[in-house]
Amino acid sequence: MDIAAVMTNVASVQRQYEFRVSGRLSDRTRDAVGDFSEMRIVAAPPETILYGAVTDQAHLHGILTFLEGLGLQIVSVHQLPGKDEGSSS
Repeated sequence: MDIAAVMTNVASVQRQYEFRVSGRLSDRTRDAVGDFSEMRIVAAPPETILYGAVTDQAHLHGILTFLEGLGLQIVSVHQLPGKDEGSSS
């Protein structure tokens, strides 16, 4: 087994996440989030939902730190099911 190929495949896996924050994002905050990452922002009053790809645990923590640094109150974080994932047993 080629360990380098396995590590490359694992490193390239991106999981989709949903980040729910309290309230509506200002234009300035929307711009800051857009500059930081390619996230889709959806208003869902009384919250805002951010959807984006996360490559690994460090990336996830970086996003959470960034959102908190913007003064956003994080309501929930969920990993979304992947296309290949069925229901869990």
